[in-house]
Amino acid sequence: MKTNRRTVLQASGAMATLVALGIVTAQQAHAAARPGFDARTLPDALRALGGAPATSNQISIVSDAIAENGAAVPVTVISRLPRTTQMFLLVERNPIPMVAGFTIPEGTEAEIQTRLRMGESSNIVAIVRADGRLFSAVKEIRVTLGGCGG
Repeated sequence: MKTNRRTVLQASGAMATLVALGIVTAQQAHAAARPGFDARTLPDALRALGGAPATSNQISIVSDAIAENGAAVPVTVISRLPRTTQMFLLVERNPIPMVAGFTIPEGTEAEIQTRLRMGESSNIVAIVRADGRLFSAVKEIRVTLGGCGG
């Protein structure tokens, strides 16, 4: 099914109405828009995305190994897999592991940059959907307390 602007606006309007009437919460509305955002564990988030991904050396996670501010950890993910259509970022030890999802338009470079919130040191898992299959890469990030590097 191809999504167009009108369909997105109609769905967004309907969801906003349900939230305004108190029928659904804002968190439920957000989770409905993207599978996996309501998952409380990494395995549940992976199941919501479509199952266990294969490890790939064609995915790079670029970030400092030590983050002095867990509230805004800069992360870049690059996929060199052909036909990359989606990228997701998960933080293994966060209360809700799924922290970001991106749709990659056809014909664009599969590279995203964002800042993640991390409550503690954890693995960052990048999930890439390419050619209809899931692939992953993992990078451990240590979050220090107080910004002192220790």
